[in-house]
Amino acid sequence: QVQLVESGGGLVQAGGSLRLSCAASGRTLSSYAMGWFRQAPGKEREFVAAINWSGDNTYYADSVKGRFTISRDNAKKTVYLQMNSLRPEDTAVYYCAAAISGRPRLPETYDYWGQGTQVTVSS
Repeated sequence: QVQLVESGGGLVQAGGSLRLSCAASGRTLSSYAMGWFRQAPGKEREFVAAINWSGDNTYYADSVKGRFTISRDNAKKTVYLQMNSLRPEDTAVYYCAAAISGRPRLPETYDYWGQGTQVTVSS
């Protein structure tokens, strides 16, 4: 079992930055690939970024590539999402998730989910 808790969301102006954190408890984080997803009101949950267990491989949605960076610190059992050059269309609830294996861009790959943190970007 893995419990995930996101933090770091908030209200920011367009062009600003936020760093989201996802703290894990339970089993060692290094056993899992980790992903970030987001869901805006009235829309489906969408893939944002993912990172493999060691941090050697990362994956990004085209909409965030070059602006967002995913990283992890297995010793601290924490995954991060650095978000720069934020846009109003980035407004959503952001979720982190953990997966033993599978295709990193697909939500059905993930076994555990956090409760989400709200990110609001004003224009």
